[in-house]
Amino acid sequence: MNDLLGKLSSYNLLNYLLSGILFVILSKIFTSYSFVQEDLAMGVFLYYFVGLVISRIGSLLLDPVLKWTKFVRFMDHSDFVKASKVDPKLEVLSEQNNVYRTLIAVFVSILLLKAFEVLKVEFFCVERNETSIFFIFILLLLLFGYRKQTNYIAKRIECDLKSHD
Repeated sequence: MNDLLGKLSSYNLLNYLLSGILFVILSKIFTSYSFVQEDLAMGVFLYYFVGLVISRIGSLLLDPVLKWTKFVRFMDHSDFVKASKVDPKLEVLSEQNNVYRTLIAVFVSILLLKAFEVLKVEFFCVERNETSIFFIFILLLLLFGYRKQTNYIAKRIECDLKSHD
């Protein structure tokens, strides 16, 4: 277990594991759901996965809303790549930025889970299909997260190829 934890970057620990643990703690306090695991190894894997899902909520749902409302301003990706070569600290700052976004997504996710809990009481069909709804939601998040990451890699390659022309 220690070897596995040692291979995780500090970014993964902060962005996924910490946010997953925080979500599990807060969901137990504020909702009727409990994701707490008695088995430590199972807990680490589950909390990491929960954090990964929450990170995707931040990336795919929170980011667009914050951009649309002009709460945050993003630079063009090619400019970021060029600037990162001049200022390597930008990569670290970007990672820290993503950690903030994921922590915000933890609290948004708690609100969403609480709203789901209320819907479940009001609509029997939601309660009856609760597992399927969660499964489909996570599947869609991971599919769109995969697409976003693939596009990010493609943009990065394009920027690198343009800089070598």
